[in-house]
Amino acid sequence: MLIALYTGMRRSEILRLEWEDIDFEHAFIHIRGPKGGQDQKIPLNDAARQVFEKLPRTHELIFPGLHGLRTGIYHAIGNIKKKAGLPADFRPLHGLRHHYASMLASSGKVDMYVLQKLLTHKSPTMTQRYAHLRDEALRKASHLAGEIVNQIIKKEEKKDVANHH
Repeated sequence: MLIALYTGMRRSEILRLEWEDIDFEHAFIHIRGPKGGQDQKIPLNDAARQVFEKLPRTHELIFPGLHGLRTGIYHAIGNIKKKAGLPADFRPLHGLRHHYASMLASSGKVDMYVLQKLLTHKSPTMTQRYAHLRDEALRKASHLAGEIVNQIIKKEEKKDVANHH
């Protein structure tokens, strides 16, 4: 679940990850057969790197099931949802991917093109659902600029009044 939150990867992409897909030297994750079709590379950030480095390498798959590819994670996720008090219909891995995208978009520090590439969306249309969050961050930044300028003007006006007395 941390990998979903740190990388924004899809559930199927995470479950198919093999150790050879993690390029620790160049800090990239190779995503084979993503939803969009063509293989992709996304950056390996420090937080995700730390998670991967702590995992045992007992199988070529990073998250193997009992007999290879892990398909059934619902029982474990159900327990986590219950303990966290999440609704039964909450899809944690998809929800964490959505949170990842929302968090970056609302930061105002990531443009929609970069977000599209990080999410491996084939077209910008899918990424546009997060544009309103970016717009809100821009509105807040613009409002902050007005407040800062007004504070400076008020300080200068106080100085002028004090100097005239």
